[in-house]
Amino acid sequence: MNKMKYLALLAAFSASVCTAQTTATQAQTSSAQVLNAVVAVVNNDVITTEELADRAHSAALNLRRQKIQLPPMPQLRAQVLEQLILERAISQRARETGIRVDDGVVNATIEQIAAQNKISIAELRRRLSLDGVPFTQFREEIRSQIVAQRLREREVDEQIKIPESEIDAFLADQAGYNINDTIEYNVSHIWIPAHEGMSTEELNNARSTANDILERARDGEDFGQLAASYSKANDALDGGNLGWRTLSQMPTAMAAAVRDARQNASKIAMNVSSDGFYIVKVNDRRDGVQTKLAGGPVTQTHARHILMAVTPVTDEATVLNRLSDIRKRLTVDKEDFATLARLHSVDGSATRGGDLGWLHPGDTVPAFEEAMNKLQPGEISQPIKTQYGYHIIQVIDRRQEAMDAERMRYMARQILRQRKLAEATVNWQRELRDRAYVEIRREEL
Repeated sequence: MNKMKYLALLAAFSASVCTAQTTATQAQTSSAQVLNAVVAVVNNDVITTEELADRAHSAALNLRRQKIQLPPMPQLRAQVLEQLILERAISQRARETGIRVDDGVVNATIEQIAAQNKISIAELRRRLSLDGVPFTQFREEIRSQIVAQRLREREVDEQIKIPESEIDAFLADQAGYNINDTIEYNVSHIWIPAHEGMSTEELNNARSTANDILERARDGEDFGQLAASYSKANDALDGGNLGWRTLSQMPTAMAAAVRDARQNASKIAMNVSSDGFYIVKVNDRRDGVQTKLAGGPVTQTHARHILMAVTPVTDEATVLNRLSDIRKRLTVDKEDFATLARLHSVDGSATRGGDLGWLHPGDTVPAFEEAMNKLQPGEISQPIKTQYGYHIIQVIDRRQEAMDAERMRYMARQILRQRKLAEATVNWQRELRDRAYVEIRREEL
């Protein structure tokens, strides 16, 4: 799940409280009955008008935060309802397969969300309350998302196979180009499904809708509003914004559309694939380090670290105090890094004095790599938080080395896997939705 619209995104997915206030008891009862009417049936589960209203409110709040014009309320409610239907289908499938997430995992995830936003749990609670989002419901939405992620990992991720022949073909096609091209594009997108299971009429309607949206976007209509109104992608209610991505991190059809969009004045283009129409808008681009596929140099960093983890018996404040003390002993008292790493680090590298060896780009988690890349050789970082705990990092040296064949094949495999995973996830979600028995009660919309 984009770096820090994370809180807003998760808050948007959480339900808020909606109560009807009247002065008469009879009116209150009638209002409650309306709020609890069933708007959709998904297999053996229901979605109520109250839940739909809560989520539509949160979705509208999220769009306003991003200064995106709201679509007409009927369209917004219809989009939210489709999202709720998919979520129900996923959660039901997860229950069938025995996937459960305990409170400890949920608590740890919420702590990460707070840390990524540089706020305390108390401040997170306060902000959710201001937005009308009960903390208990926020917790359950986090749990649902973790369940969905684990189900996807089991049913999609583990099924992705990359034959050696595909890697060979990819490397041959990319010869002389930049396999580790880190030019990033800030992209918004709209996805209109179209696949072989549709009737001719449905396909024609999808094509007509996509062409109409493309024309309206190029004429200057708010792209985020169009995404919130029409896109069937998971991020539609986030205005379709994907954040910063390289071309290799996008589905093939989307990457092709981005290549076209960056060359025209509107920065908007459309491409067609086997699963539908991708309309993209390139909001911005930024350059990064590029590595030639054939014989080009790659920057490697020799680093070491000391890792301390937050546990039930060692809280965050204690960990930070201990690491700050260790850093002082290293920088002021000039104690030996390797010795302190062996004594205090909980990472497997502790036996090597914290030495991680020579690291390529992408070898570590993003938060670690970002902090490491800011250090000069010999410099020691402040405590850095990742999903593993808190680290003190020291860069020992840097070098430029040609990428060997094994490394090139590894990177090619990762790029191909990322592309296949994005496309397979879309198909998996569509199949779950199509297999579910769904009854929408239009009169309650």
